Amino acid sequence: MFRWIIFIALLPYSAWLIFSYEYHFIDHVNLAFHEAGHLIFTPFGQTGHFLGGTIGQLFFPVAIAVYFWRQDKAFEAGVGGVWFAESLMYAAHYMSDARDMRMPLVGGGVHDWNFLFAKWGVLYRAEAIGTFFHVLAAVLLMGALLFMFRQLKTGRSDATEPLL
Repeated sequence: MFRWIIFIALLPYSAWLIFSYEYHFIDHVNLAFHEAGHLIFTPFGQTGHFLGGTIGQLFFPVAIAVYFWRQDKAFEAGVGGVWFAESLMYAAHYMSDARDMRMPLVGGGVHDWNFLFAKWGVLYRAEAIGTFFHVLAAVLLMGALLFMFRQLKTGRSDATEPLL
């Protein structure tokens, strides 16, 4: 029953993410992993450092999903998939901001995607690139929700199983 509650709660949240995404509480967690990614990828040069933030924030939801999948907890792996899609939307929002640079940055530093897109000669396409990744994230989010729904419909009874 608890899994159904989680699933039902994720439906309006997911619709909000798809149609009205704004920075919110979960993005504080994503931001922590983003900043850790910068530190981890610093040895790989300037480009690696700037890409490392986004790689870091996307790595952890994938790692969580893989962990639960290997534990035969498919529904929980689906929750990791939802987190990955949400984190990708956060990255897409950041990409879309590369030209205008309105988002506040930690420590007022360099805007990752402004640097990267300018280096790659695609800064003028920042909004389109961000939109592409937002749509991709929306498709992945809907796929994760469908996967979770199928787990609920075909899975074992969750009456005695904890969520995580």
